[in-house]
Amino acid sequence: MTDEEKPMEVSREMDIQENHILYKLVSDRSEKTLDYDYKRCVGCGICVRICPTKALELGPIKEIATGMEAPPVMMDLEKCTFCSMCVNFCPVTALEMHTEGDFPEEELFPVLEYKVEMNEKCVPCSLCEAACPEDAIELEYTFPKKEEIAPLKENAEGEIEIDTDKCNLCGICAYFCDAFLMLEKEPTPTDPMPFEQLIVDEDMCDYCTLCQDICPEDAIRVKGEKPCEPPVVSGHVTVDDEKCTRCGWCDAVCPYEAVDLIKPFEGELVLVDEHVEQCDTQGCHACFNICPSHLWYVPEDGKKIAAVHDLCTYCGACVNACPVDVMKVARSKVNHTEIPNTPWAAEWKDAINSLLTKERKRPDLSRALEVEPEPLKEHVDIAFPEVDEDMMAKVAERMQKAKDSITNPKFRRILNKGEAEEIHRSIQK
Repeated sequence: MTDEEKPMEVSREMDIQENHILYKLVSDRSEKTLDYDYKRCVGCGICVRICPTKALELGPIKEIATGMEAPPVMMDLEKCTFCSMCVNFCPVTALEMHTEGDFPEEELFPVLEYKVEMNEKCVPCSLCEAACPEDAIELEYTFPKKEEIAPLKENAEGEIEIDTDKCNLCGICAYFCDAFLMLEKEPTPTDPMPFEQLIVDEDMCDYCTLCQDICPEDAIRVKGEKPCEPPVVSGHVTVDDEKCTRCGWCDAVCPYEAVDLIKPFEGELVLVDEHVEQCDTQGCHACFNICPSHLWYVPEDGKKIAAVHDLCTYCGACVNACPVDVMKVARSKVNHTEIPNTPWAAEWKDAINSLLTKERKRPDLSRALEVEPEPLKEHVDIAFPEVDEDMMAKVAERMQKAKDSITNPKFRRILNKGEAEEIHRSIQK
């Protein structure tokens, strides 16, 4: 018998490694591992909705959003088919599938489509890296610093002035020269700028004029001597897709329209007026804690709560976390790659559509046969015979006599001998 002809043994395993829960489907020919980073998960429930076998279930999201340490999503390992639907449509990449063995090509399955990329307009500058709430952006300048091409000249004289109307706090000058200091501040949804002021330490400045030449906004004026030609500002920005939530903070702070942003979903975030008054922004903060876009804030006009709608990715985590149903999320579009024409295409289409309609048609996994119900049989009245009471009394009398004879020890001895004539005589007596 060849390996292909042998029956395949399949087992299911679960393991926990730090904040990763590993679910495994193992056979003698292949292995699939579903890696669930429960710390990364925000409890949006998208995986729960699209799962074809109801293997996933939301945990106590309201409690988790206010401090409970628990996985936002729980799995019934016996129900999971390791189909990758949850992996392909997780908006925060909290799920990954690792495979070993012979499986269909990944291109045969649609995936959620989103991106954050810097286009040719990028200078680059320091704003997006400093503003990103997920630390998903890394900036690397590739041009030399001042100290490398023009070391500090002591006792130099000159003048330097910053035009605050032109300066956009990009931070290029601060990287280039130690005489500049970017005064940082805490970004907020309504003011995502990570810096509030550019300061010049003239004790560290020799008025070389190089900063004036490299400023992309012509916001620096210097009177002094130029020691060499200025460098060309260069560098590159990389976005870590594993960390990025496509919130759009980088796009909000970029002064050069250099961010190409596609969010996974389109839709609308609505505050329910009759529930807003019940919001406890001092004691709850569930939506603040769980939102991957960090868009919630308490306004200064006395209102309970508000959101910067442009930052929303319409994942729905806040809806699951809010104890008083302050908000609703309505998705109007799911951005995803093309669904190939495969036998399971209809199932994928229905799963994706359920993210808009909230209605999920799941496949029948009961494996039960449908049998036509039998029609009810026609009722037939049965005529019971009349009972002769006198005859029944005589039969009962004879039965009692026979019972008395059978229980008589002398008759039992005769019965055991099996002599027929003697048995008849005894019965007649």
